Amino acid sequence: MVRAGVVNHTEKWKDSGFSEIQNPPKRYSIIDLQSLSGLNGFKDVRDCQTAHRRWVEQTFESGHTVHDDRWSEAIAVGSLAFAANVKGELGSKALHRTVEHRDGAYALREPGDAYNGDFGTKSEPLRLENTFFWNEKIAASGPTWT
Repeated sequence: MVRAGVVNHTEKWKDSGFSEIQNPPKRYSIIDLQSLSGLNGFKDVRDCQTAHRRWVEQTFESGHTVHDDRWSEAIAVGSLAFAANVKGELGSKALHRTVEHRDGAYALREPGDAYNGDFGTKSEPLRLENTFFWNEKIAASGPTWT
């Protein structure tokens, strides 16, 4: 919401991951802070929260609040070993996904050409002249029931 210009700091958007980490709800929490802390090398949740707040503040101070598609368009982002491990854990679900290196990190993602929509002659039956418009046919012939 910061990049969209809705708020000037992520802490002002109550439904953000930042708020979930910094002010976790007493019930129905989305993020397991104990696990998140452990995965980031912290023994205490408060230490993880402090480091997280510092990382966010450093991001704002550096002006790097632009969109980074590695986080929104990838399944896993991190070291080569981490991305490769996630790919291995996904098994057959990751057959056509690749691990790419960019800007000092590795991201497990799908190939972009899967969404290009270039089907060549395979889409021939879907052309407009091969389309039957149900409502036009009914309007022209009238209902067939009484």
